[in-house]
Amino acid sequence: MSVQCPFCQRQNSSSDSRDVIVAHGTFFRKSDQTRQLRFRCKPCQKHFSLATFSACYRQKKRHLNQRFYEEFVSGVSQRRTAFLLKVNRKTAIRKFIFLGLNAYHYFIEDRKTHSPATEVEFDDLETFEHSKLKPLSVIAVVESGSRRILGFRVARMPAKGLLVKRSLKKYGPRKDERKVQRQSLFTELQPFIASEAVIKSDESPHYPSDVEKYFPNCLHKSYKGQRGCVVGQGELKGGGYDPLFSLNHSYAMFRANVNRIFRRTWNTTKKPERLSMHLAMYALYHNLFLIHHPAR
Repeated sequence: MSVQCPFCQRQNSSSDSRDVIVAHGTFFRKSDQTRQLRFRCKPCQKHFSLATFSACYRQKKRHLNQRFYEEFVSGVSQRRTAFLLKVNRKTAIRKFIFLGLNAYHYFIEDRKTHSPATEVEFDDLETFEHSKLKPLSVIAVVESGSRRILGFRVARMPAKGLLVKRSLKKYGPRKDERKVQRQSLFTELQPFIASEAVIKSDESPHYPSDVEKYFPNCLHKSYKGQRGCVVGQGELKGGGYDPLFSLNHSYAMFRANVNRIFRRTWNTTKKPERLSMHLAMYALYHNLFLIHHPAR
């Protein structure tokens, strides 16, 4: 087995050689009840083990990672997850950040295994950070039919309607990041959408120019927004044919499984970056376990 020293980056000249790295005993890892190999690097005299290369390095509760992940993508809050798993709430927060960062990496890697999408849908979902006076926009692109999530972005936006005056008075002017984040998402997704794909959205006047700029050979179809049904609370539409069903159904599942964007909740987002982590966890789970995969 070829092992590289994580300190000086040296390794044995061949798989059966011991000129640089040599075995140096074992240790018992209590967290998952396994025995791990230790090694010693002759040139730098440093000691390390196979656990050094793991993303879970130095985690004392790595055996709970899967449980934490399943709870976080099933509408359970961090505080309740900590209570159910009998750990400190700070542990739940650290696990959330760790799982969110890793989920986004695996989400990107999984996207590379699929062929370019030939028909996609996109639109905005609105939520807020800490207060409804500080709204957030989530833009997502979903493959039609399969409902596979291709990508998403979280953007700050100014308050609208009756909340404008109160928002300006309490928090001052708020930057609108929707256009920048939408263009960033489109740039990222160019390799994953076919050059002559059909792109569907609602009739927002801000969409056509961006679609034409980043997907010039694609056919952009826009549809008039429909009234939401009572149960769907805006995402699922009440009656009739919904041309954006894949997107709206996926957004409804976002609402049902990510507790910080429930319609009526006190589990509000305090930082947009944490919302992005939570969405990455759910998007990966959604793509791998909750939908039927088309042929790759």
